[in-house]
Amino acid sequence: MKRRASRPIKIGEVTIGGGAPIVVQSMTKTDTRDIKSTIEQIKELEGCGCELVRAAVPDAKAARAISAIKKGISIPIIADIHFDYRLALMALEAGADGLRLNPGNISDPEKVTAVVKAARERSVPIRIGVNAGSLPKTANRQLTVSQQMVEAALQQIRLLESLDFDLIKVSLKAFDVPTTIEAYRDIAQKMPYPLHIGITEAGTPKRGVIRSAVGIGILLSQGIGDTIRVSLTAHPREEVIAAYEILKSLDMRQHGPILVSCPSCGRAEVDIIELAEQVEEKLEKIDRPIKVAVMGCVVNGPGEAKYADIGIACGKGRAVLFKKGKKLRTLQEKDFLTALMAEVGRL
Repeated sequence: MKRRASRPIKIGEVTIGGGAPIVVQSMTKTDTRDIKSTIEQIKELEGCGCELVRAAVPDAKAARAISAIKKGISIPIIADIHFDYRLALMALEAGADGLRLNPGNISDPEKVTAVVKAARERSVPIRIGVNAGSLPKTANRQLTVSQQMVEAALQQIRLLESLDFDLIKVSLKAFDVPTTIEAYRDIAQKMPYPLHIGITEAGTPKRGVIRSAVGIGILLSQGIGDTIRVSLTAHPREEVIAAYEILKSLDMRQHGPILVSCPSCGRAEVDIIELAEQVEEKLEKIDRPIKVAVMGCVVNGPGEAKYADIGIACGKGRAVLFKKGKKLRTLQEKDFLTALMAEVGRL
C-alpha cells in the first residue's frame, strides 16, 4: 500500500514521517511525580518494543521530574500539556524530547508563541493534539465534529507556521471511529506534517482493541498514519502489544512472533484452545519475528501449519510437526507443547 507522503521530524533519535517505519508509542499511567515508578514502567514498555512514551504533566513538580526520568530511560519522552502553557516551558527546560499541546485548552496566541519560541530554540517538535472531547470554545458548532477538529488543527498549524516553526505532528482523535477516520482523511490532504493516529478512550482491552484495530487499521490501509497509539484502559504494555499486532496484520512492521491458530470446532480431537493459549504465553518471551501455527484438525491444519516457520497440526492423540513447510516428525499428545517450543527455540 502506498503511504501518504509526509514531512519527517525527529523526536530524540526517532524519525516520524517521511517514509520512516510507523512508530509505536504509549503513555505512562503512573504519577509522573513518582520518578521511580515512572522509570520502571517506561523500562517495561521499552522491553516490549515501545519507541516513544508520553507522560502527563499536571503541575510544576511533574514537569521538573522529566529531567530525572530521562536519565533512567532509553526512549524519547513527550510531555503532555494541558491548560497551563508554563508547564510546557518547564518541561522543555527539563529536557522533554517533544510536547503535546491541545488547542482546545491552550489557544491564546501569546501563550502558544512563548512555547513555540522555546521549542524552536531547542529543536523540539510539537504535536497539535486535537480531541473531540475538548474542542476550542470558538469552534463553529454548525460544522460536524470532524470538521471542527480539522479546523482547530489547521488554525494552530497556521499560528505555528507564522512563527517560523515546522517541527509539527498532528492528531485528531475521537471515540467514534467514523468521525476519527473522516477527520484524518480530510486533514491528510490539507497539510504536509506527519500524523499520529489512534482512537481515544477506546475502552478496556476486550472492546478497545477491536475499536482501535478497526479505526487505526482502516487509516493505515489507506496510507494514513506515521505513528500510532492504542489507547486502552489497561497497563500500557497492552497498548504496545496491540499496536504491533495491528501493524503485523497489515505487514507494515514485524515485531515478535505471529501466532496462527485455528478457532477449534467439533472436528478437533484435542483441546486446541488450551494448547494455543499455552503457546501464546511462551511466545510472549520471544522478540524475533517468527510465525508459529497451532492447528486442530486435518481440514486446514496441515496446509496452514506448513506455511509457518514452525507448525503443529493435531489429530486424536497425535500431531505432525512442521518446520519451514517440511514434516519433521509425528508427536504424541503429551509432547505437543514441549516439542513445538523446542523447535521454536532452535529456529
